[in-house]
Amino acid sequence: MAMVEPTEGNNNVGVPHTEGPKIEILKGDYEDPSSVTFVLKDEDHTLGNSLRYLLMKNPSVSFCGYSLPHPSEYKVNLRIQTDGSITAVQALHKALDDLTQLCEHVQSAFVEKFDERDFPVEEGAEL
Repeated sequence: MAMVEPTEGNNNVGVPHTEGPKIEILKGDYEDPSSVTFVLKDEDHTLGNSLRYLLMKNPSVSFCGYSLPHPSEYKVNLRIQTDGSITAVQALHKALDDLTQLCEHVQSAFVEKFDERDFPVEEGAEL
């Protein structure tokens, strides 16, 4: 998820929306399925670092790194190398599933605590 979500249209707000697939494999990285560089369009450090963290927790992943090619380009290059027991695509799918589960857990924990109302509220603030 980008810090400012992509927008469609010409209103010049947020990240420019890119047409086409959200994830692509970098040209030339088709030969070895255990070592692939993915391009994540319309994303930034938020998703790049989260995926890198989760991928490195996977014992089958021997290397993972990401970079933003240029500050004005809204894309992340994510490099994944595995030990060969799984493909880089399988590792990415697992990391995306794990990130989804983590976000769902954080959201449910937040809602649960919020509903308990066990926190100070400034005078005049509305909930």
